[in-house]
Amino acid sequence: MRSLWTSTTGMSAQTLNMDVIANNLANVSTSGFKKSRPDFQDLLYQIMKMPGAPTSTDTTSPTGIQVGLGVKPAAITKIFTEGDIVQTGNTLDVAIEGSGFFQVTMPDGNTAYTRAGNLKLDGTGRITTSDGYPIQPEITIPEDARNVHISDTGVVSAILGDSTTSTELGNIDIADFINPAGLIAIGKNLFRETESSGAPLVGTPGANGIGTLLQGYVENSNVNMVEELTQMITAQRAFEINSKVITTSDQMMQTVTNMV
Repeated sequence: MRSLWTSTTGMSAQTLNMDVIANNLANVSTSGFKKSRPDFQDLLYQIMKMPGAPTSTDTTSPTGIQVGLGVKPAAITKIFTEGDIVQTGNTLDVAIEGSGFFQVTMPDGNTAYTRAGNLKLDGTGRITTSDGYPIQPEITIPEDARNVHISDTGVVSAILGDSTTSTELGNIDIADFINPAGLIAIGKNLFRETESSGAPLVGTPGANGIGTLLQGYVENSNVNMVEELTQMITAQRAFEINSKVITTSDQMMQTVTNMV
């Protein structure tokens, strides 16, 4: 019976849907996290009668007979809407208001990208991520620096030693992409570019449509718990209904068997 295999694809699809929902909810408190959404497509159709097939010498079938064979996952899309921006008061917490990513140098020398702006200092004074990966371009805060300030355009400055004037220490550049959903997530709040994302468009915060920076704030996850719980209930009911179809199909087969 087709319904057995069709419902099996439905149960598999809802299992994947639950996997995505679980990951979204698990990261509801992850800074800079972007939720995912699964996209599904219907499978091939078994055409028993073509639409437009002749039914008599002068009439045709208006719809034909097409029996669907189930569903398959087509994509899991990252949704890059901006999360809530929360004040922390921490000097090195920086949120991006608008589009863009911080650039991060990985241990292998390649560049990764992140929206998580909960930055830190390593033992040499470099500004890094929570895993110690330095941001690009590399900026070092001297040991005698005080009153560190990060402007909305990315200029990092501080008062050094006994000086009474501020000294510029570097600039934080922001990278943007034509298709952020095409980035590949590698964990640790990091993404890498792909052919689908396009090459990074690096620039000064606030220029050419790139977002600006906000010191003392972090961007929270953009996961909406109420929405995810609603999706979870829908997925659960869809899974149950598909399992019920399998049970009903089995009962129908049993009925036929008992007639023999």
